[in-house]
Amino acid sequence: MTGSPLWSHPDEPVGLTTEARALALDAADGLSGLRDRFFLPPGTIYLDGNSLGLASQDAQDALLRVVEEWKHLAIGGWGRGEPPWVLLGERLGEMQAPLVGAEPDEVVAAASTTVNLHQLAATFYRPAGRRRKILADELNFPSDLYALQSQVRLRGLDPDEDLVLVRSRDGRTLDEDDIVAAMTDDVAVVVLPSVLYRSGQLLDLPRLTIEAHARGCLIGFDLCHSAGALPHALSEWEVDFAYWCTYKYMNSGPGGVAGLYVNRRHHGRPPGLWGWFGNRSDTRFDMRLEFEPASTAAAWQIGTPNLLSAAPLLGSLALFEEVGIEPLRRRSLALTEYLMALIDALPPELGYTVGTPREPARRGGHVAVEHADAWRVCQALLARGVVPDFRPPNVVRLAPVAFYNSFHEVWRAVRHLAEIVESGELERFTEERGLVV
Repeated sequence: MTGSPLWSHPDEPVGLTTEARALALDAADGLSGLRDRFFLPPGTIYLDGNSLGLASQDAQDALLRVVEEWKHLAIGGWGRGEPPWVLLGERLGEMQAPLVGAEPDEVVAAASTTVNLHQLAATFYRPAGRRRKILADELNFPSDLYALQSQVRLRGLDPDEDLVLVRSRDGRTLDEDDIVAAMTDDVAVVVLPSVLYRSGQLLDLPRLTIEAHARGCLIGFDLCHSAGALPHALSEWEVDFAYWCTYKYMNSGPGGVAGLYVNRRHHGRPPGLWGWFGNRSDTRFDMRLEFEPASTAAAWQIGTPNLLSAAPLLGSLALFEEVGIEPLRRRSLALTEYLMALIDALPPELGYTVGTPREPARRGGHVAVEHADAWRVCQALLARGVVPDFRPPNVVRLAPVAFYNSFHEVWRAVRHLAEIVESGELERFTEERGLVV
């Protein structure tokens, strides 16, 4: 099979669609050996790392190390663990700070994505006078909008009036000009995704931050589809706040602890929600009835960290420290560019198109492959051992992750896409969707 074309296209560059090209790209790739550090599901091509990253040996070792501390130190682990369990949120924040372009004291690991959004919205959404609205977008992940709707209601306001959603012109992407135009003088806070979860569009975060501040708005970003996949410069851009999960590109495991960022200029502002672990660590065990918030992002913690959900992140982030986010981003862009080129080269009658922006500065770490029968395409891929995910109405999301996917896997996945349509295989699968898609 090596060297044979997967399909033909009259305008394709010579050799683009050959298996030999894919194998050559892997042979020339200096980071390809990283995949040996991960537990790859046997017999599969795993392209769903933008939903749940794979387990690594490093993450497993970190988890087992904490389990050993629990076995041998028991409650003493809070002060004598490595790091002390009581400071784990701050330590994980320091380790994540370079990935999001922040100072170490601006980041903390805590809770879950939606809980952290509630915490940050409770802090920064303070409607007063004309400024009573939150600006978001219609393409954001629904959980964010649920949280923002509830925050508006908690202020006694009406989400239909006071949660403004920027509309998409094409159903895939957002135009920054439209976002800026919606930053009117009645908007208090802007909350947007960094990367759109369906199309993979990367927004212009520095521009949007400048425009928001020029109009008197605070601004925060959901980094769930960019943290760990691409570099950020949150402090340099003067973003007010941000939040993200770590179980996607940071590979912390299902339900892994989330992260949040608060710019230093807001340190000292009382968190919206007060809790045990947001208190100053040096007075926490004085058991005073008065809340004394920490002077760093640690103040935005609420409850005791879940050690066994946070521990794997220690190992995963150590792997990031070893490799660096810039080389990972370069490899990610090469993988997604290759994937899009292969999709483009498929015969048009197969019905596949790319719904992700082509410019490297405009896309995250996954590619939206559009097809009119996308749900059944996903089921057929799964039956062939390729793990994608489906996003309605017509998106097959494929995420070739820089740590563990290969160019050859991308080539093979696109081969499967072609064959399942050419063979009529889709007819074997139901249009009925399951509980998890």
